[in-house]
Amino acid sequence: MNFWEYLGNRHQQLLIDAYQHASAVFQCMVVATVIGVLLGVLTYHSEWAGNLAITSTATILTIPSLALIGLLVPLLGLGVPPTVTVLVLYGLLPIVRNSIVGLRGVDPTLVDAAKGIGMSRLGRLLRVELPLAWPPILTGIRVSTQMLMGIAAIAAYASGPGLGNEIFRGIASLGSANALNQVLAGTLGIVILALLFDAVYVLIGRLTIPGGIRV
Repeated sequence: MNFWEYLGNRHQQLLIDAYQHASAVFQCMVVATVIGVLLGVLTYHSEWAGNLAITSTATILTIPSLALIGLLVPLLGLGVPPTVTVLVLYGLLPIVRNSIVGLRGVDPTLVDAAKGIGMSRLGRLLRVELPLAWPPILTGIRVSTQMLMGIAAIAAYASGPGLGNEIFRGIASLGSANALNQVLAGTLGIVILALLFDAVYVLIGRLTIPGGIRV
């Protein structure tokens, strides 16, 4: 059976796996974005606190994803819980770092002007600082998403959802007729999803970032 015949016979299951993969990455990115931006907001004023937040999230990336999943399985069991935990943790660094960099890069005169017209601290953050810091934050979200697309495949080791199951089944049956087709289908599916997600982020950037800020 060639690759195209394999896709024709397995397209329904592949679509289900692709949907689960995309859904897991999307939901974990939402959680990671909220946590990451919040950490950035809480720490960007302080040099040591910002560095601590960046260093802590960077340290997580030094742990091999397969090892981290293996450590979490005895605590959280198999399936969704370890998958979500790992994806959220690995997605934090680019968002935290870019949030801090973006917020620190806001022109202080603009913040002072907002303060001068009577804006509250929260008002300045929501209406001045975060909108101006949005381009680097969005870049961090894009980088995190691309990372998590690949890492989510490892979650199949813990019976997680997604295209990683196709890859692991192929690896487990190397030498069989469809082993290469399984690995190739899962890998290409992840690449296509990553490109689709990135295209959506490009569109979001064009819709939410004024031309002057982009320049």
